[in-house]
Amino acid sequence: MAIEIKVPTLGESVSEATVAKWLKKVGDAVKADEAVVELETDKVTLEVNAPAAGTLTDIVAAEGVTVGVAALLGVIGGDGSAKPVAAPAAAAAAPAPAPVSAPAAAAPAAHAPLPSAAKLIAENNLAASAIAGSGKDGRVTKGDVLDALAAKVGGAAPAPVAASASAPVAAGPREERVRMTRLRKRIAERLKQAQNTAAILTTFNEVDMTAAMAFRTQYNEAFEKKHGVKLGFMSIFVKACLAALKELPAVNAEIDGDEIVYKNFYDIGVAVGTEQGLVVPVLRDADQLGFADIEKKIAELGKRARDGKLSLDELQGGTFTISNGGVYGSLLSTPILNTPQSGILGMHKIQKRPMVISDKSGDRIEIRPMMYLALSYDHRIIDGREAVTFLVKVKDLIEDPRRLLFDV
Repeated sequence: MAIEIKVPTLGESVSEATVAKWLKKVGDAVKADEAVVELETDKVTLEVNAPAAGTLTDIVAAEGVTVGVAALLGVIGGDGSAKPVAAPAAAAAAPAPAPVSAPAAAAPAAHAPLPSAAKLIAENNLAASAIAGSGKDGRVTKGDVLDALAAKVGGAAPAPVAASASAPVAAGPREERVRMTRLRKRIAERLKQAQNTAAILTTFNEVDMTAAMAFRTQYNEAFEKKHGVKLGFMSIFVKACLAALKELPAVNAEIDGDEIVYKNFYDIGVAVGTEQGLVVPVLRDADQLGFADIEKKIAELGKRARDGKLSLDELQGGTFTISNGGVYGSLLSTPILNTPQSGILGMHKIQKRPMVISDKSGDRIEIRPMMYLALSYDHRIIDGREAVTFLVKVKDLIEDPRRLLFDV
């Protein structure tokens, strides 16, 4: 009995996805609930599991094809028979940016072209089955197609192929065009939307990390022994931002049409860099979490983000964002808003600098570990006074983290 593998519900406001990677080949045995294919939406990469045990007999939607909710991805059978890879137009919710041509669809699985080769095959009327694949599992690569084109014209260089910004097309020996992933396209759209809709301004300050580093050194061993996680700087910054947000509610608000929506909850997004792009998982009700809970949750979300295991719910919402460019060595930057939020804090590299220290004994120069902080904000809702006050509040709490323990 044939059992269909279909695209599951993708989440609110998400109607289509791209087939990113098949984890099984035609002819492979699969177990019930075993992941067989990865789909990439504009928000997250998710795995589709086998609805039953059996043998993968047919891959209907090839890698790179756009599919809608409930579209057929593949077929599982119990008789061990295997059908060739196909990518019919009916499987896609919308015209695929680089569909597999009819000759390629009829080829054995070993000759299935990679997405970067499919467009060249279609536009040059080639048969994938006639091209020797040098990729993994015999897959036809873009280089294989270029070699075939060169041989077709008697060894001359392949004729120029019309290039599209969204198509994975070879552009010559000195450059390469690769289709943007759905996630990267969504990131680009959101960043441009932020620039187009918000009046973004950035204010800067610098914080002396001496006390925070001493605080961390003093308690880290006992903290890790008790809670099973290290005491990092991020939990200290989250706590400092929460205190500042409560004093300056406009930074935690957003604009909706001609109304200002003030949030009485604090869902803090923590930006995480992954191979697919920047994602911002959210710490729900962060004001109700202790230092240990924040560190555990950040570690868990970070790992799930890098593994591509985040759910849509973990990425949606958020009232304020923290981005730590310092882990990559950034000394100073202007973070861009994560719309519709009105504020984002940028952390940066800790660097020792000579600083003038003033106290009762007078002025002196000392070497201190310093970090630049940047607050980007929507000037439509947040005034300069509020932005500067917010950043100074965060600075003061970081420079004396004991105040966080006493809420002063």
